[in-house]
Amino acid sequence: MPESRVVLVPPERVERWVHNFGDRHGGCSLDVRDGGLVGAAPDGSVFAAALPFDREYDGPPAINAFLAATAPPDDWGVLLVRKGGFAIARLHAAVVVGSKVGQRHVQGRTKAGGQSQQRFARRRDNQARVAYEAAADHAARLLVGVPVLVSGGDRAAVDAVLSDARLERLAAGVVQSWLAVPDPRRGVLEQAVTDAGSVRMAVTNA
Repeated sequence: MPESRVVLVPPERVERWVHNFGDRHGGCSLDVRDGGLVGAAPDGSVFAAALPFDREYDGPPAINAFLAATAPPDDWGVLLVRKGGFAIARLHAAVVVGSKVGQRHVQGRTKAGGQSQQRFARRRDNQARVAYEAAADHAARLLVGVPVLVSGGDRAAVDAVLSDARLERLAAGVVQSWLAVPDPRRGVLEQAVTDAGSVRMAVTNA
């Protein structure tokens, strides 16, 4: 059975990645299909490279032209939210011009039943609400006017933050590409910024 996987490759590494793919599989011919750059090897292995920020590629089947289309927006942001933590960054092209990472304690689940379980559930909900409000406050401060937003973490948590009335225009700019991240910390945010601007390679090895 062919082995399929998806890897994120920063633009500066894409050319080397494609060369290595060809070396492993006996060559590589390029084509443009379905808004992406497709590479096919003689042994049946293929990759489909998708541009970051949900862009469609319609240029020539050439690495240099494809890489030129990976340039990040002039103004964009990253929003990561999970219960108990959030991380936000605003960027000008590849440069972070503002960021905030915050943690809020959210009560863990309990095995107790009855009224105790209900009290814990209410407490967790209240703590999560406070955490989401804090994330929304910082998002409204840091990300105002951002036309492109990459989000990640927990989908329900991100939706809760973006439901804030102040973030209505921000929510309209969310791209479909999703960042699966652990509890947001500074290092997680830095990696998320790199991943947000990376090329998504769907690879099938024969």
